[in-house]
Amino acid sequence: MTITTTTVRLLIACGVLGFASSASVHKDSCPEKNGRFSVPSQCDAYIECIDGIPEHKLCPEGLLFNPNVRFAYPCEYPAGVNCDGRPNRQTPQPTDDCPHQYGFFKIGDQQNCGKFMSCVEGRAHVFHCPEGLAFNSESYRCDWPDQVPDCDVESFLGLRCPSDPNDENRLYKFEFYASPYDCQRYFVCVNGRPRLQVCEEGKAFSQLENTCLPAHNVSGCEPLGLPHEKKKIPLIGTVIEGGS
Repeated sequence: MTITTTTVRLLIACGVLGFASSASVHKDSCPEKNGRFSVPSQCDAYIECIDGIPEHKLCPEGLLFNPNVRFAYPCEYPAGVNCDGRPNRQTPQPTDDCPHQYGFFKIGDQQNCGKFMSCVEGRAHVFHCPEGLAFNSESYRCDWPDQVPDCDVESFLGLRCPSDPNDENRLYKFEFYASPYDCQRYFVCVNGRPRLQVCEEGKAFSQLENTCLPAHNVSGCEPLGLPHEKKKIPLIGTVIEGGS
């Protein structure tokens, strides 16, 4: 699952448009007759000029002003805003549920990376990434766990890819390993880090073919049963107990 720009703007539009505060400033603050302009040193404030009359506006706490947005609502989540030269922000307004009024925040530790919350007006809404993906706090996306800096991918997925120190090309290989517990699931080791994949319904992963086949064509998976019903098979990688 990917948190798209459209989703972000819809969330903002539903709860934010009437929430920005404003105060008048001197008309000389308008560099142009009409437009929205950054406030020096502060990333969540801006000046809106209409017919040369300026208003100082503040984004809802947790959102930042994007000077590149011309016609839509200009306050966005931090992942989409460059604050270079504008380091300051308003004082956080945490609630019992959220560290900020608006934003996306990871829930869990380095071994539990797939859960996050969306905070809107200080109220938390909990979401889960699709199976095998982890929430990336930097990009606000559900991503491959090996691409998420604060996720222990091996503990999260429960598998450590095999490592052959004599194989100079091991970091450039794509290696496939069947799950020892579930016929539909398998792992792809990319640059030595595991990624979980799932075959479509009615199919099972074949270690011999390195692909998903009808379950009745895969030894130990006929008929395709519940995950714990699979005959346990040797796995070249190291299984880590407690992984998701």
